[in-house]
Amino acid sequence: MAARIERLVTSGRFSLDGGTWDVDNNVWIVGDDHEAIVIDAAHDADAILAALGGRRLTGIVCTHAHNDHVSAAPALADATGATIWLHPDDLPLWKLTHPDREPDAHLTDGQVIEAAGADLTVLHTPGHAPGAVCLHEPGLGVLFTGDTLFQGGPGATGRSYSHFPTIIASIRDRLLALPPETKVLTGHGEATTIGAEAPHLQEWIDRGH
Repeated sequence: MAARIERLVTSGRFSLDGGTWDVDNNVWIVGDDHEAIVIDAAHDADAILAALGGRRLTGIVCTHAHNDHVSAAPALADATGATIWLHPDDLPLWKLTHPDREPDAHLTDGQVIEAAGADLTVLHTPGHAPGAVCLHEPGLGVLFTGDTLFQGGPGATGRSYSHFPTIIASIRDRLLALPPETKVLTGHGEATTIGAEAPHLQEWIDRGH
């Protein structure tokens, strides 16, 4: 049975640098009828468990460690025995939310995470956060971008641990090189494609300076 992708939207708050914002997050479930992985365990472990419906959860992959993307990860891992994966460059951000719990395993660029027949290749794409990653599954024609790339441009870089020239380099060198038909599944909001976003790179650069 081929892997499929499901989207769950959870709501909560994002907090950093003394500010707090209400946000809706996309939680992505990749798997089949028997097992799955979760990309970004945001806000509500019970809602994610309900969406899993008893399937075996093998991994929780964090695209980055902002609290709205990792808040439910420990509770979800404790309930399922799943491994929490995070790029080590985001440990300082992770510890702001979970000072007493380390991730279980470190993501590395080029690593492949298998989920019910899907092979997700880790692309380290710093900028929005130092350890931000995207996950590319060419067989399904999708790219999970977290908060690196959205419909309409790059993720925010106005807060601590973020850097605009770095996110532009990550998008230009790692993401826009992918096939234009690749579907971009984001951390917030609606999907787009590489082909829809690529023509706007120079606009983003001009806007960001």
